[in-house]
Parts: sequence; C-alpha cells; structure tokens
Amino acid sequence: MQKYEVLKRIEDIGIVAVVRAENTEKAVKISKACIEGGIDSIEITFTVPGAHKVIEDLTKQFGDELLVGAGTVLDSETARIAILSGAKYIVSPAFDLDTAKLCNRYQVPYMPGCMTLTEIITAMEAGADIIKVFPGSAFGPSIIKAVKGPLPQANLMPTGGVSLDNVSEWIKNGCIAVGAGSSLTKGAKTGDYDKITETAKEFVKRIKEARK
Repeated sequence: MQKYEVLKRIEDIGIVAVVRAENTEKAVKISKACIEGGIDSIEITFTVPGAHKVIEDLTKQFGDELLVGAGTVLDSETARIAILSGAKYIVSPAFDLDTAKLCNRYQVPYMPGCMTLTEIITAMEAGADIIKVFPGSAFGPSIIKAVKGPLPQANLMPTGGVSLDNVSEWIKNGCIAVGAGSSLTKGAKTGDYDKITETAKEFVKRIKEARK
C-alpha cells in the first residue's frame, strides 16, 4: 500500500483506534468490533509485550481490510521491527529524528507526538506526515485553532482526552483525524465487544456530522 493511500484512509474515516491488547485473540476481537463500527485503522501500542507479533497476526488475518499501525514507538529500531511485521504507519508519543528518517526511507507515514509549536515545526521539517497532538487532555480542542493560526498547513491528530462528548469540537477546530483509546475500546475489559461497535459507529457518525 502506498504512503498516500494510508494517509487518505485515515483522513477519510477520521479516527484511529488505539489498542492495548495483551494478546492476538483480544486484538482480533477489538479489531472486528471496530471494523463493524466503521473504523478500519488500528494502532497496536508497543507497551504490550509481543506487539510486533500481534501486528503480524492482524495483518495476515485481515489484509487490506484493516489498516494496522504501531504505536508508542520510541526509536528507529522499534519502528523497523514494526514495519517488518506489517505496520502501515508509525505513531510515537514524542518526536524522534532517527525514527522520522527511517520512516521516510521506507515511505511509511510517521506521526510523532508534539506539545509545542517548536516541536511541531521541527517534526514537520523532518517530514512528519501527521502531528499527534499529545496529550490532548492537557490542552483540549481549543489548542487546534491556536496552532492552525500560525500553521494552517499542519495536519493534526489529537490523542488522549478524545471522547464522544468532544470529538465534534476537535474536528470542527481543524483536526485531520483523532486517536481514541479507552473511550472507544473500554468494552473489551468486560468482554462487551458489541459496545465497542456501538461506540465506533457513534464516533464515525459525529465526525461526519462535524465535517459538514
């Protein structure tokens, strides 16, 4: 899949599901629930042991139906492992130049976490495709308008602090997409995967409405 195709798919749906699953079985159930709810982009975080194996298994099972990315990638070594395992995009909690270079080398989208305008500009100059505004809970949706004022060209995706209650505001303020973790997948804790599907549908619906 070409880089522009990955970015287009994320932008079209407008949301990435951040998944912290301790095994492939759970990740598959969450992924299926998200797909049924209209979300086809999943970020498997490397805080989970064996995350690369989960990415590999999901990629084999779903193919292009599911866009699998790697999250909490702190360095280029981890990024390369993720890419070799099938990750279509790389997400980090902070900007790392070596990771940016590696992703550019292999034409894989890189989404580093940034908090300040200096960090955002530095990441953009290094070729970051989407800036992960993180943690979003530290700012709230108003930060997007503040950043887009001097940097209208910035593609911003908040993660942390995104919920059904405020997703419309994030989108209206100019986000290209949002990342949602526990607010989307919390049903997995009790085995209620239907709840994840319902929540996914509502997220997709509110994003579409906000874009109008």
